Amino acid sequence: MSHFRSLLLLSGLLLSAGAAQAQQPGKLTISGYVRDQATGENLIGVAVMNPATGQGTATNNYGFYSLTLPVSSDSVRLFVSYLGYEKGRFAVRSERSVSHDFRLRPATAEIAGVEVVGTKEEKIAQTTRMGTINVPITQIKTLPALFGETDVLKVLQLLPGVQSGGEGTSGLYVRGGSPDQNLILLDGTPVYNAAHLFGFFSVFNADALNNVELIKGGFPARYGGRLSSVLDISMKEGNMQEFHGEGAIGLVASKLTLEGPIKKDTASFIISARRTYIDLLARPFINLAMASEGIPYDERPTVGYFFHDLNGKLNWKVSRRDRLYLSAYTGYDKFYARYNDKGDNGGYSKENDGLGWGNLTAALRWNRVLNDRLFMNTHFTYSKYQFNIRINQENRYVDDQNPDDTRTEKFALHYLSNIRDLSLKTDLDYVPNPDHYIRFGGQYILHSFRPGALQVKGEGMDDIASGVQTLASEASLYAEDDYRLTDRLKVNTGLRLNSFLVDNTLYPSVEPRVAARFLLTEEWALKASYARTTQFIHLLTNSGIGLPTDLWVPATAKVRPQKAQQISIGAARTLRHKGEEYELSFESYYKPMQNLIEYQEGASFLGTTDSKWEDKVTSGQGWAYGGELFLQKKSGRTTGWIGYTLAWSNRRFPELNQGRLYPYKYDRRHDATLVVIHKFSPTFTLSGTWVYGTGNATTLSEGRFQLGPYQQYEEYGERNSYRMRAYHRLDLDLSKTKKKKWGEVVNSFSLYNAYSRRNPYYIYLTRESDPQTGEDKGVYKQISLFPIIPSFSKSFKF
Repeated sequence: MSHFRSLLLLSGLLLSAGAAQAQQPGKLTISGYVRDQATGENLIGVAVMNPATGQGTATNNYGFYSLTLPVSSDSVRLFVSYLGYEKGRFAVRSERSVSHDFRLRPATAEIAGVEVVGTKEEKIAQTTRMGTINVPITQIKTLPALFGETDVLKVLQLLPGVQSGGEGTSGLYVRGGSPDQNLILLDGTPVYNAAHLFGFFSVFNADALNNVELIKGGFPARYGGRLSSVLDISMKEGNMQEFHGEGAIGLVASKLTLEGPIKKDTASFIISARRTYIDLLARPFINLAMASEGIPYDERPTVGYFFHDLNGKLNWKVSRRDRLYLSAYTGYDKFYARYNDKGDNGGYSKENDGLGWGNLTAALRWNRVLNDRLFMNTHFTYSKYQFNIRINQENRYVDDQNPDDTRTEKFALHYLSNIRDLSLKTDLDYVPNPDHYIRFGGQYILHSFRPGALQVKGEGMDDIASGVQTLASEASLYAEDDYRLTDRLKVNTGLRLNSFLVDNTLYPSVEPRVAARFLLTEEWALKASYARTTQFIHLLTNSGIGLPTDLWVPATAKVRPQKAQQISIGAARTLRHKGEEYELSFESYYKPMQNLIEYQEGASFLGTTDSKWEDKVTSGQGWAYGGELFLQKKSGRTTGWIGYTLAWSNRRFPELNQGRLYPYKYDRRHDATLVVIHKFSPTFTLSGTWVYGTGNATTLSEGRFQLGPYQQYEEYGERNSYRMRAYHRLDLDLSKTKKKKWGEVVNSFSLYNAYSRRNPYYIYLTRESDPQTGEDKGVYKQISLFPIIPSFSKSFKF
């Protein structure tokens, strides 16, 4: 309750300060929204400046801005700038606060300045934020993609400090952390599993998205609950002016997005769907293979896999000050196998197996402008992730001597694991003057965990059922202020208070956050940040590619919450050369982590029901540190970036590797990326990415020994003591846009792994005969997944 009293007190102080400030003579506040003129979409991070005083602000995540200025005898003028859009202007002569909405027009066919790397106009040397990068959706769609399928997470893997889990996978490993340490938000709602096709594609359909922001360090106080990163993704709000659509047809999936006004300038909708047809494409080839083996048609097994996504959003402008949003997402992966084997005497054997996993999220959001300096956003969200295994068998036995004597046996097994969240959150943005930007708010989350529920039914046995639901409550309060102390020094300070209650065990947490920048010149800035973070949930995983068998579990009396601290120091500069702009940044970081968990040797998710998972894990520590260099070109015919990371990530668990320090599986010493996008003309674009990384650390079998006639065991060396070969790959994409009367069509041809590098995915020990001596000897073999893969996709807009 003390947390809530603190929030009420803070709210009262800020509201009082706002009232007092509003009554001060000689002050004028201009506030409103900045939106896309053609679609009505809110624009995030738009710079709003008063050139007379040099004071300015930026729109928040909902397109709202507020700027308080001294009243002048002349007109007060505002200039609004956003990369990729024409500038907006507004002038007013008034002694009272006024509201004004800007409608910006997208830049015309001029090449320079349209394709950009960062979407925010605020210069990198000016902001206090560190480790934060925005990647525009237009650029995500331009870069090469595996099988032609645009993937948000694979583009983020090209940024310094971010690694993939393995060949082709979409997992994120940020600054030495694990996938569960990333807070992935879709319209403010957490997504617990962001992967399709066992990790090869992400769940995010780029056609439905408006903004993508990744925070790797220097976390503002408004974010909490994870140790390594925040990925904040916003969906489009729907075109309020006209009906439009877009879609794409690729090798493995197709998608369609429709949006338009329900009532012009008042309400709009957007709906976006995607489905893969891998199962439909593969079925004829599977049938041909089985026909060649002489398997009768009615006895051929049916095997397949598919995934689908569905995004939807409603946007209602209730009044000048109020707006409601209702958004939802559902995505599901399904692997199925059906068998039917008929016997000669009338008996049969049937089996219907399945493996499925997916997310369901929903969010109801209310935005309200409380006054011209105070903005409120209230969220009510629901999130669910579920994984299940289903096995159903039926066997009919017929006595050959007596055909009327039959017996039917049935067996069914269902394994279920899920996590569900209900959350209520309120955020307030308060801008008393251009030197202060205050944010504060609170959140309550009701977690429901079911790590494993097993149900077994069979002939001659009692039904077996197990699985216990665990409820946990998480509450948090935060306050932060981004304020300018002098013309050169700007600081963001904040405090986050958390509490987690599970099974009568309470875990409180106090998390200070601070970030600062000091201007050496107008273009050069030194930066530093510190953040303490706590994570009350864990992910039990047997692998690093985000398989659906990973289990989400809470902190308990026996398993403590994860904790981390991150210190970052860096420098940033804006460069200009021949009228073109570049941004250069360097950041170094140190991140110690506590109470990390891993499965004990030999343990897995199998049999993990009730609370047994607590007996299968061990707790330890981690350390991650390194440096990141990032140079990006933001305008002109050619845009892109160069990134380089030098990093270390180590772990120590008392019960693993004999208690000795060992490198994390995805410890990668060197990681380099080159991204280039070149527009030959407004309709012809070539893009390419090249990546290089030190080989992943792995544990190799050093030999096998036999125990009895049927039991064979592997003998392993030190944990992650062997390095695979270095990983490198070149991807290319060539796209041509054709204008039509009804819209446009974009034809894209991509090459994944253009020079067909055989990158290691897995290494195993086998035995081969020596051609000279004839003796068997142990040999390590490398498995590589993808050679050069060409793909073609066709996208369209209307």
